[in-house]
Amino acid sequence: MDLTTKVNLVRNLLTTKELPAQKGAELLEVNRTSIYYKGTPISEEELACKAIIDRIHTDNPAWGARQMSSQLKSLGYLVGRRKARRYMTEMGIDAIYPKMNLSKRMQQAKVCPYLLRNAVISRPNQAWSIDITYIPIKRGFLYLTAVIDWYSRCIVGWEVDDTLDTRMVIHALGKAFRVAKPLILNSDQGCQFTSNEYIEFLKGNNIRQSMDGKSRWADNIMIERWFRSFKYEEAYLTQYANLKEARQAIKKYIYTYNFKRHHSAIDYQAPATLYYPAMLID
Repeated sequence: MDLTTKVNLVRNLLTTKELPAQKGAELLEVNRTSIYYKGTPISEEELACKAIIDRIHTDNPAWGARQMSSQLKSLGYLVGRRKARRYMTEMGIDAIYPKMNLSKRMQQAKVCPYLLRNAVISRPNQAWSIDITYIPIKRGFLYLTAVIDWYSRCIVGWEVDDTLDTRMVIHALGKAFRVAKPLILNSDQGCQFTSNEYIEFLKGNNIRQSMDGKSRWADNIMIERWFRSFKYEEAYLTQYANLKEARQAIKKYIYTYNFKRHHSAIDYQAPATLYYPAMLID
């Protein structure tokens, strides 16, 4: 169950009184403040700017806030560097060029070494990658977490939600772990992946945690390439109305990608054709 559904269930208790809302929040592991939080409506201009930033970043991942600001201004949006930086932060994206790390929070976070440099991947579930991407919808935005198997390029787990939260990441992995578990799981250094909750979850499943070098987009290239394909083949062609519609469309896209779409990197086979039979042999 995703975070949004949990929050809505607890909010319903405020009306139905079937159970104290505090108790419902505890049972579903929901922060009680989220039940009452209504948030500030996002303007159409901000949504348009974020949609533009998303497309630009997909094509030019090295461009930072200054370039984004300049690009937006050329399109008629008066967005300065600081506002562009804020938009990018809210979207969960960052430019890939190396830069000084001045974030106290990140300095305190535990960063794991990158374990896949020069690795020879010869079978499924030897290494997976996980990441999160921003998806614009008609009146807002969503976040998609996806997990890819390095050997087969198969998407083995995913989740979509309107909250950039560690629990979304763990829920995506929980679904993937019902089928198999990797020896190594690679991610970037985002706060979801340096959180104690995520680290302990991997330890509890006996999985070695690997992380990209700071701002090294290429270290997680498998999932980054898949996100680009997903956006140009699906997300940018279909503006989802809401979370439910997005989830249904993404599920259909991933099924087609896994079982029908031929992938050039694996000799034009469908990823699932390479992933599942090999697991049966193992």
